[in-house]
Amino acid sequence: MPTESVAEFAERARAWLAATMPRTDPRNPSFADRGDEASWQRARELQRLLYDGGFAGICFPTEYGGLGLDMEYQKAFDAESVGYEMPLILNTPTFTICCATILDTGTEDQKRQHVSAALRGDEVLVQLLSEPSGGSDLAGVMTRADRHGDRWVVNGAKTWSTGAFAADYGLLLARTNWDVPKHDGLTMFLVRIDSPGLTLRRITQVHGSTEFCEEFFDDLELGDDAVVGEVDKGWEVASRLLYHERRAVGGGSEFASGSGSENAQEQPPDYTALIPATGQAGNDRVREAAGRALVHRAVRDHLVDYVYRGVLDGSLPPAAGSLIRLYHAESIELEVDTALAIGGSAGVVDGPTGVLAVGQRYLSRQTAALGGGSTEMARNVIGERVLGFPREYAADRGVPFNQVKHSRA
Repeated sequence: MPTESVAEFAERARAWLAATMPRTDPRNPSFADRGDEASWQRARELQRLLYDGGFAGICFPTEYGGLGLDMEYQKAFDAESVGYEMPLILNTPTFTICCATILDTGTEDQKRQHVSAALRGDEVLVQLLSEPSGGSDLAGVMTRADRHGDRWVVNGAKTWSTGAFAADYGLLLARTNWDVPKHDGLTMFLVRIDSPGLTLRRITQVHGSTEFCEEFFDDLELGDDAVVGEVDKGWEVASRLLYHERRAVGGGSEFASGSGSENAQEQPPDYTALIPATGQAGNDRVREAAGRALVHRAVRDHLVDYVYRGVLDGSLPPAAGSLIRLYHAESIELEVDTALAIGGSAGVVDGPTGVLAVGQRYLSRQTAALGGGSTEMARNVIGERVLGFPREYAADRGVPFNQVKHSRA
């Protein structure tokens, strides 16, 4: 049991933050740019400050560099850190997804090396999962890892890897057995991003961001120490990773540190500023629409805590993390749509200060419905694994992967 109460912890954090961490200007907050290498370097520096000050990895076990405390302590720290510059871009996927997965499925050496290094700010980890022809079928991986002597040789391609250009390691899902059904022949590997045989390219999105990358593997060699979990049981590791990803995307991970949005595109709409700026302060219908969006925001925050506690005490299955993921996407869509409806034409052309950002945010509206798997997949997970509905029909279920028909370009 901790000897320090949550209130005492918060008081100590308050004093340390004031003495150590850089403050942000509330009138002109600084946001990290995931496509900018300088932002990632700055995040590493800030993470090191947290580590040296004893406030890194509040919910991570002490043996791997964390504090081993309950989520209430992390929430208390998050509340105190408002107004300070924090390494928010390290939360996802490094801490909330990759480190959390290694913590659950990795070897003792992997935990001590990678979780500890990430908490110190020495390592950034990413996911190398999606493939150019894979769509939403993560288990249909085509990237292969073949055994040659005492080495694994990897060939294939991955895409949509967030921040991979700035990372040190990636969790790579590859096919190691083609003679069994697709879920049974996968293995998860830890791969150095600068390895010989790995070529990385940046992807430019419609709004100019270059945070996503694609990777090509040409006879990339790995040893057995790169295997996470067991050979041919990579789907177990991937399933745990997806559990953490769905919670992280919905804002429900205890391993995230800091409060607020990591970039301007993720800032929730400020209706109290938006409505007067568009000359609609007296419009009851506009105020009602904004109120409805704010209610959904509040419900989402309470749902995060409910699901976290439920999974922790066993009253909810781990798949319930998809509840957070689904509601988060629906809340974001409602908020973005509401803000653009209020902004009107001023959100499309240059209008009152700040309103144009509403239209710019709308360009990336669908990201909330895609991150952590599509919204349709989240509904399937909830139906089948939380509510116990029958599974959907799948033509390739139980069929050896080398016998499954694939579309050809």
